[in-house]
Amino acid sequence: MTDLLTTIPGPRAQAMVERDTAVMVPCSGRVYPFVMERGAGCEVWDIDGNRYLDLNAGIAVVSTGHSHPRIVQAIQDQAAKFIHMAGTDFYNEPMVKAAEKLTSLMPGDDEWQVFFSNSGTEAVEAAVKLARYATKRQNIIGFYGAFHGRSYGSLSITASKPYQRKGFFPLMPGVFHAFYANPFRPPWDVDPEQVAQYALDFIEHTLFTTTTPPEDVAAIIAEPIQGEGGYIVPPHGFWQGLRDICDRYGILLIADEVQSGIGRTGKMWAIEHENVVPDIITTAKGLGSGLPVGAMVARREIASVWKPGAHGNTYGGNALAMRAVYETLSVVEEGLMENAGSVGSYFMSRLHELEDRFDHIGDVRGRGLMIGMDFVKDQKTREPHSEMANAVMEEAFRRGLLLLTCGKSTIRFCPPLVLTKEQVDEGIQLLSETLEAVGA
Repeated sequence: MTDLLTTIPGPRAQAMVERDTAVMVPCSGRVYPFVMERGAGCEVWDIDGNRYLDLNAGIAVVSTGHSHPRIVQAIQDQAAKFIHMAGTDFYNEPMVKAAEKLTSLMPGDDEWQVFFSNSGTEAVEAAVKLARYATKRQNIIGFYGAFHGRSYGSLSITASKPYQRKGFFPLMPGVFHAFYANPFRPPWDVDPEQVAQYALDFIEHTLFTTTTPPEDVAAIIAEPIQGEGGYIVPPHGFWQGLRDICDRYGILLIADEVQSGIGRTGKMWAIEHENVVPDIITTAKGLGSGLPVGAMVARREIASVWKPGAHGNTYGGNALAMRAVYETLSVVEEGLMENAGSVGSYFMSRLHELEDRFDHIGDVRGRGLMIGMDFVKDQKTREPHSEMANAVMEEAFRRGLLLLTCGKSTIRFCPPLVLTKEQVDEGIQLLSETLEAVGA
């Protein structure tokens, strides 16, 4: 391990931040001044030569680790042949092979069809458009705490943080929000075991009777595990309840797996933990090991009604991205998904040890390598301690550990799926030192 400089960020990183500030718009809101030079697996180095353990993977994107040799080779091989030929107008084998691979990994026994996009936001837009087109209905139900993207359609369903929507109204009409089944902080003063039923009843006995008739609802869209909302794992039965509501009223069920999919939870799709098959799945982030790519995958009987020209894009099906998708899915299927499950369980057990030691850790939750550590001001009230979560993130960076927050007060752990138990131990040591330093 390279020793960290006394001052973080180092001089070259500081200079790069200044250059960035001069030419980049400020809306991105960087969280700390890490300037990457290179990476391998779960390790990254900044331009001053400092080595860090990466436990965020570019927000759950670099699923196979930084610069996995098989991904790199596939991209290089394809670049030497051709880089782009618009998939909306022409055909190419990398796109077909990627679609064949992706559809072979879908849950249930249905046949599926794919629309490739450039991002998760675009995948959600495609899902909403298809749902409206196929059902001939207009309304969409999302959930408080959800994040589905920042374009106008996806932003209209996003309800994670108010500043994401501030200044952009009016948004897309026809969107309604329900309460996500959050067992740690239930929206109602009820037992956590009751929160799923209360959340389902709100849709059927409040939204449908006061705001939107069910026969006008095209789709219900939700994340199997809420990502930006705080890595919230709903109680078992919540998703089956959503499936039942959709089946009763002819509504499509969309699972947004942009952050939770591609093996991250120990299964290819997080929804598989609930034994529920949705009508549409959106995916991105880990799908291409870092290349910009997303996909909307729908059951064939729904997708096949889309007429030519009803939707499209220029770069969807880009040959470089398609080669990365095929290789990523292969690598994940061949062992990384299993690794996420086993190493994720070990990671959770080590985090629970910290939970027992530090009073301000209120909850550790997750599946596989999608884990959240929620900070509280008081164990009884569970009031979010956002200042503590931010302090942990920033101090960890200065000690050589890359973390990100989500929700009001949660540190998220979404490392590359190549993470080892030895790296977990290193991360726990750095995190323990960080927690002691910030007074957790």
